[in-house]
Amino acid sequence: MRKSTYLLPVVVVLAVIALSSIFVVDEREKALVMQFGQIKSVKEEPGLAFKIPLIQEVVKYDDRILSLDTETIEVTPSDDRRLVVDAFARYRISDVVRFRQAVGVGGLRTAEDRLSGILNAQIREVLGADQVTSDVILSTDRRGLTNRIRDQARQQALSLGLDVVDVRLKQTNLPTQNLDATFARMRAEREREAADEIARGNEAAQRVRALADRTVVETQSEANRDGDIIRGEADAERNSIFAEAYGADPEFFAFYRSLQAYETSLASGSSSMVMTPNGEFFEYFTSQGEIGTVPPAASQADTAASTESSTGATTGTATGTATE
Repeated sequence: MRKSTYLLPVVVVLAVIALSSIFVVDEREKALVMQFGQIKSVKEEPGLAFKIPLIQEVVKYDDRILSLDTETIEVTPSDDRRLVVDAFARYRISDVVRFRQAVGVGGLRTAEDRLSGILNAQIREVLGADQVTSDVILSTDRRGLTNRIRDQARQQALSLGLDVVDVRLKQTNLPTQNLDATFARMRAEREREAADEIARGNEAAQRVRALADRTVVETQSEANRDGDIIRGEADAERNSIFAEAYGADPEFFAFYRSLQAYETSLASGSSSMVMTPNGEFFEYFTSQGEIGTVPPAASQADTAASTESSTGATTGTATGTATE
């Protein structure tokens, strides 16, 4: 009975000591076995591990990829347009021994503060470099800039035992006090572009109108030329016909032309003519110098003409007699 009384506490103590010497390393973690602040071993493989109870302790760190959002900072690119940049990073603990030595008991909080300072410095350095304008930062081609920030930050983060996996610019905006000026400049640029487009449109319209006017003038000129040619050919044909007719019977041709002259001059019933009766115009109204006698060849035509213009002919005769 006494042996069991003493044996049970011993067994319990041994069990507690045995259990406290065993710990489990998860596949998502890395562990350090510490003894009086000194690193005794590193446990990176998942499974069971052992430590000396009461003397050694286990410190575990996350082995997954972690996220860090940086503070919003202002950067000034080479074109002096200030930008407000908000970035985030993906990192992991690559060397737990160096990480422990760098941050001590501060852990991830201290490491993230120092990594945030590194990222902000690299963001200012890369985005403020020469030939890096705000247009490049705001465009889709800024992937190269974020790669440069990542590579430079990774080199400095190695001293903390960290591996920077990726860096991205989450937001890139203009400061509030610069928005009005920026909008005014954008509005002026759009108005200038609109004015250029209007000017080019007016120029094109002027060219089209000038071409149309020239085409009209050329078409009219060609039409007038063709019309003059046709009229000239018609006049030549008419003159040729008249010449042939005159050559065939000159006396009849002279008589016919006189009839046309009578018809034209005495067309209106109120026509009045003042001339001598012995003039050449009334040559076919007289016979051998006497008024009133019509040659046989022209009797019928002249009789009709005299009837239609009796008033004009009588007035002309009377007036001519009075004048003589």
